[in-house]
Amino acid sequence: MQPPVQPSNEAQRLKTLDETALLDTQNEQRFDRVTRLVKRCLGVDIVLISLLDETRQWFKSKQGLDACDTPREISFCGHAILHSDIFEVADSLQDVRFKDNPLVTGAPHIRFYAGAPLIIDGSAIGTLCVISKAPRMLTSGERETLREFADLVEQEIVDRLQEQAHAQLSARE
Repeated sequence: MQPPVQPSNEAQRLKTLDETALLDTQNEQRFDRVTRLVKRCLGVDIVLISLLDETRQWFKSKQGLDACDTPREISFCGHAILHSDIFEVADSLQDVRFKDNPLVTGAPHIRFYAGAPLIIDGSAIGTLCVISKAPRMLTSGERETLREFADLVEQEIVDRLQEQAHAQLSARE
């Protein structure tokens, strides 16, 4: 297993993540709606909005998985945030980076993974990722769909920040 390396902008990335005020918050319909739609549209077992802090990946929204987080050092998403485009692993058992990963050899038995980085203010704070227990590859249309849904999640994060700023301003007045 190869743990993911830290991005070159790790300090800024963590600052941006902190500014979103998303970590360890309750479920929100705006994000759960997206993950439900992605699961249905792409026919995968698991869909996550995964946010990566210093030590873990924490799931803001999840479909098909009970865990709330996993260690960053075994995360597929830790690799995905290093890419500007979708990071895809067609068959984790055939990939030297992941074949002995505990998320592959044990529950949830990841065989296929694709993660679209969530970019806020130039930093990849996490991913919208899809996972299956069987090997596969996304078609070009499915890749486009995943990226469009990731763009939607990014916009929901920005909208949420604006709503919070507006509420704080209203409270001061």
